[in-house]
Parts: sequence; structure tokens; C-alpha cells
Amino acid sequence: MIGIQLGFGDVSRIRFARSPLQEVISSAHLLTDPDPERRRTHRPWLRVAGPVAAGLGLELLPALVGGRHYAADFLTPPPERLDVSFADEVERVRATGDDDVRAAVTEICDGRPPGPRLAALMDDPARHLGELAAELTAYWHAVVEPVWPRLRALLDADLGHRAQALTGGGIAELMRDLHPKITYTEEWLRVEAAGWDCRHMLRGTGVLLVPCAFAWPKLVILTNEPYQPMLTYGPRGIATLWQSAPDDTAALGELLGHSRAGLLARLDLPMTTSQLAAGMGLTPATVSEHLSVLRRTRLVTSRRSGRAVLYERTALAAELLGAS
Repeated sequence: MIGIQLGFGDVSRIRFARSPLQEVISSAHLLTDPDPERRRTHRPWLRVAGPVAAGLGLELLPALVGGRHYAADFLTPPPERLDVSFADEVERVRATGDDDVRAAVTEICDGRPPGPRLAALMDDPARHLGELAAELTAYWHAVVEPVWPRLRALLDADLGHRAQALTGGGIAELMRDLHPKITYTEEWLRVEAAGWDCRHMLRGTGVLLVPCAFAWPKLVILTNEPYQPMLTYGPRGIATLWQSAPDDTAALGELLGHSRAGLLARLDLPMTTSQLAAGMGLTPATVSEHLSVLRRTRLVTSRRSGRAVLYERTALAAELLGAS
């Protein structure tokens, strides 16, 4: 059991963020994770990404990910704001202090001597962090960035649900279904963790909650200094992540037009205009025009999430798709 004691200042500083780098690290862990449920859920991505990642010649990243400690702490610095770019996160990894690198490597080695790549990293962190940043960037561009719009749509849907839970029932309701291993009381976050028995007292730092599609169904905990405590959890709706839009929208296309039928088919998760445009090969202006028509005819709804506007299809639209 891992216990995190929350003071009043900590409760008021609970916040959310999304992290492209967290998806990179969790997906790299997934590549070697034998968990059958996790691999089955992400099989469509693994089928394509596995061979591509194997061809990148990565050395440092695989050595730092996996094992009892999941990943070296400095690979996932807690995001400083809700919407952070992958490039900014990689720069934070590159700027990690020597002592923090050595402490993290010592922890993931878990009493075993480090292999040659990790030994070199511990000997000269500043030099080899540049190599690690290059590996992270190559991996991101090859296997995660192409699916980032899909991942982000799922994360945004989860964040919207959490915001509604907080509004309707406060912190207790927010934490109620965050993850099956989390129990929340007024003073404690308790996490079931086999082989662990520790307590952490927060002193006004708060807790950062980060939804991560590739982490599911795991709960990843970061409590080591100098980082803000962070819980990384799987978002709701993970089963829909790799579902393709229905192929047979021809009949509905005859009624609405094929572009509008295609938009409805893709809106099984809330998406922005730019996400839809990228997925369909249309301009944002064209998608915006189609969405305006669909909203006026009550086939989609829209809501604001931060600076973005998310579109969702209505029950009527779902019925039309099912009929077609």
C-alpha cells in the first residue's frame, strides 16, 4: 500500500495535465510488457509500431524503461501546465541534473549493476542525455505522433468527464472512478501496490493527475523529489481508442453528403475541428462549415474544453449511423 497524505493546501492544488512524453514512455514500456490484456487492447498499434520501433536502433530508451520501477523518473517530468508540447518536455529531460539522473538509474537497477549503456549514462549524464533526447524524438515522430490526434481526443474526453465529476461532487467524486486501485478519504490517497508499504506526506505541492492511453490499465506513481507528486492513469473509453470509423456510410452519405457522414462516423470520441480535418484530409474551414450544418440539424453538439471546442455526435446521429 502506498499512502499519500493530503493537507488542505494539497487538495486545493490537485490539477490535471496531458503529456505527449508520458505516452511515449508508456508506449515504449508496452512494447516489452507481457500483460495480455494490455497488449490485446493496443494490438492494432503494436502491429504497426512494433516493427517500426525495432528498426530505430534505440539503446538508451529501452534500458531506462521497464522492470519493477516502470521507468526512470527523469523520463516523465510532471507537466507544468495542461497543454504542453512534446518538444518542451524533451528539453526538460535533456536538462536533468546529473545527481537526479544517477539517482533514477540506481533506483531502476534495483541493486543490480547497470549495463554498459546505463553505466555510460551515469558516468557522463550531460553527454548522453543528448543521445537520449534524440532517441525520444525519433521514436515520437515514428510511432506516437502519427496517432497523437486520436490519443488526444481520448484524453480530452476523459478530462471533460473529470471536470463534470468535480463540478457535481467535488474531489471525492473526481477520485471515485479514477482507478480501481485508488481509495480517497479527506486526508489520504491510498494506492494498492503489491510489495510496497510506504507513506508520503505532501506539504502544499498538490498532486498532478495525468491521463495516459498507453499506461492503461496500470497506475503509474511518481512521488520522488524533486518532482511534484504525479499519478498517471488510463483514461475512460480506452476500448474505443483503436476502433475504426464505420466503413459503410454510403447510405447515410446519400442523405447528408459523404463528408458529413464521414465526420459523424469519426465522432465516436469528442474531437476538435483541426483533429477532424487532419483525419479526413480536409481543410479546417471545410470541416467547420460541415459541423455548423450538423449542429443546426442536431446531429452534433459542441462544448468548450480550455481553449479548444470539442464536437460530439448526438444520439440521433448514432441512430442514423446504426441504421445505415
